[in-house]
Amino acid sequence: MPRSAEGRLARLGAGLARGAIDILLPPRCLACENPVDRPGLLCLECFPRFRFITAPLCARCGVPFAHPGEAGPEGLCEACRARPPLFRRARAVWRYDAASRDVILPLKHADRTELAPALGRLMATAGRELLDGADLLVPVPLHYWRLVARRYNQAVLLARAVGRIACVPVVPDLLRRVRATPSLGALGAAERAAVLAGTIAVASRHRGRLAGARVVLVDDVLTSGATANECARVLLADGAATVDVLAAARVPLPRA
Repeated sequence: MPRSAEGRLARLGAGLARGAIDILLPPRCLACENPVDRPGLLCLECFPRFRFITAPLCARCGVPFAHPGEAGPEGLCEACRARPPLFRRARAVWRYDAASRDVILPLKHADRTELAPALGRLMATAGRELLDGADLLVPVPLHYWRLVARRYNQAVLLARAVGRIACVPVVPDLLRRVRATPSLGALGAAERAAVLAGTIAVASRHRGRLAGARVVLVDDVLTSGATANECARVLLADGAATVDVLAAARVPLPRA
């Protein structure tokens, strides 16, 4: 059978399979139980609540600006001008707020792992400029005990979803947490950086793989950028050429 015919049959089979699944399990909105046309969509009621990050934004850390006049020289925010991060660029799908938490927190804490593919599609679109030419996708690691308690690392699920779409290899265990840290939620950027210093390392079995690599670091939420910066530090020290950051959501105003 010609390859073109095999391809058409494969696509037809996949379409029939998807149709059967949709009949048995009708697709629901990412954020609620309302029906939608295809899996991974937001319904008409939820969509207006989500604030997608678009221009104007900081060219470096991706924080959204209220208006273009907030951008300083070279399109950077005040924080990036004062202390440029080690990563080259960061991008995210949504602002982290009540709406995006309705999707991200169930993935992170409530075993809603089926949300990862849909978020991965959105992230692949938001991070297109980062993924173009990327060599590796590397998820932000969890410490062993936190991974045991949660049973999965949501950043790994997101990285694999993005990797399938962007056709970029994923190395889920390239980075590891060598020391557990307390919750960082109440800390500012400088405090987070101090707590995170020395907590992340490149796994010994992957040393040498980073030489000259253009890496995209993947996480669910980008807050102050302290975790991403610590990851970027060890990746660059081990030979990575560049490190970019791709997240599902980012806090609009990083804590000073």
